[in-house]
Amino acid sequence: MPRLSRREPAALAVVVTLLFLSGCAGFRDYVHRGFKVGPDYGGAAASVASHWIDQGDRVRAEPANLYRWWFIFNDPVLDGLVESARRQNLTFREAGLRVLAARAELAISRGNLFPQQQNAAGSYRHQESSLNPPTDAPAVDRLFDQWNLGFNLSWELDFWGRFRRSVAAAENTLEASVADYDQALVTLLGDVATNYTQVRTDQERIKLLRANVKVQEDVLNFLETRARLGFRTTDLDVAQARSNLKQTVAAFPALEIDLRQATNRLCTLLGQPPMALAEQLGQRDIPAAPADVVVGIPADLLRRRPDLRSAERQAAAQAEQIGIAQADFYPIVTISGTLGYQAREFSHLFSTQAFTASTGPSFQWNILNYGRIANNVRLQDARFQQLLVAYQNAVLQAAAEVEDGLVTFLQAQERTRRLAESVDAAKLARDIAFAQYEKSVAGVGNSDFNRYAVLEQNRIVQQDLWAQARGQIAQGLIQVYRALGGGWEIRHEPPTRVPGVGTAPVDGVVPRTSPERPLPIVPAPLPVDNPPAPPAAGPAAATPQGTPIAAEPKRAPAR
Repeated sequence: MPRLSRREPAALAVVVTLLFLSGCAGFRDYVHRGFKVGPDYGGAAASVASHWIDQGDRVRAEPANLYRWWFIFNDPVLDGLVESARRQNLTFREAGLRVLAARAELAISRGNLFPQQQNAAGSYRHQESSLNPPTDAPAVDRLFDQWNLGFNLSWELDFWGRFRRSVAAAENTLEASVADYDQALVTLLGDVATNYTQVRTDQERIKLLRANVKVQEDVLNFLETRARLGFRTTDLDVAQARSNLKQTVAAFPALEIDLRQATNRLCTLLGQPPMALAEQLGQRDIPAAPADVVVGIPADLLRRRPDLRSAERQAAAQAEQIGIAQADFYPIVTISGTLGYQAREFSHLFSTQAFTASTGPSFQWNILNYGRIANNVRLQDARFQQLLVAYQNAVLQAAAEVEDGLVTFLQAQERTRRLAESVDAAKLARDIAFAQYEKSVAGVGNSDFNRYAVLEQNRIVQQDLWAQARGQIAQGLIQVYRALGGGWEIRHEPPTRVPGVGTAPVDGVVPRTSPERPLPIVPAPLPVDNPPAPPAAGPAAATPQGTPIAAEPKRAPAR
């Protein structure tokens, strides 16, 4: 019976496997997929609305330019805070470091396409044999040395696409980490603008409250003076005026707490310990927003929002894990080789007679593990389906966040207008009531102080609500821009330093791992600026509320 050569077992295993594939009508798919087993990712589909609920004159569906959207407030202090936060924020830097980690993981995956084991080894062994051997073996040298030096190589061939799919998964994971980096920037921009607006709103409320305290102090002094002079001013009137004044003054601590907390949040965003920012921020009006906003169409969210791109790329990475799991059904074919020298004396180690070499293929087939392998395939597929559903849910949440911001922006404008009218009416009513009370004190008429006191407190409440509503307009617009995923394009530009606005302390704000190795700042632009064209999306049924839109992993232009 003829004997098989060293290369024939592995070749026979590959032939048998290919016949098995062809018998299962899978050989054509195997070739079509680039000699890889398992399914190829076909994209993700999600349903989005065809238009915004409040779309109209004030919510326009024109192409939106969200590059540096905070410039719309025309506030140089806000501009400086944004640049400082972008340069110093530690959460943003952490996201950049995750990109560097994903880059390294991709490089590791690409390295597995080449021989996985490449080892240089050497040894020296001195042996002394027994003087009383257990058998009558022929006599040999009792003392001898053994010198070894060689190079070993082992290469698992990627017949089934295991390593190529690992590279594809790592590439998708890298793209997801870049999208997460962009999302961290979007969140940072929104948080800085939100807290800055809160600071300005609190400052406005405190300013109005101080003006009201001054008015009430004047009224109390007026009543006390009239009472001393013998006019028709009762102790009840004086006590009520003093009570109203103390009630108004008691509102200061709550506003100061809110202001301090907003300032502390700003400091954290700026990457510095909590400190007083009053001198750097100064006193400015609440950021004024325009009456309308350009938001594009709902389908733009899939291309613009980084968190949606990240969710889609994570699903694409997980899809590759299905093929990697299916590769375990087939034999692992490995080519191994060894080159080296062996000699008893070191002086003869590199002679031609000491040279040794061996090479040849081998295979390993897990033929009794199909229950575990099959269930691992099911596990990876279930995880992929979870990520698809998570992506679709993220699309719905993104659209809801935009709608929430739009309704806040629009209704806050209406609320501000009506509260402004209420404040004017309350001021007029207070002035009339006080004029009538002055006449009563002088002996003309019969108007009491209580009516004036109630109207004055009502005016103070309406004035405070009016200031809050003005801030809510800006907050609503910020929420819209954040929900639209605006501002991440600025990562292509280096941050600029604005002196005196949110700058770091002299000793620096970013901790160092050691004097020699500071924490790295991720360079801009980041990788994957030109991602591959997206795969065709799977079918999705249209709904009455909207149209299914395939996920578009390709990022939006910078401007």
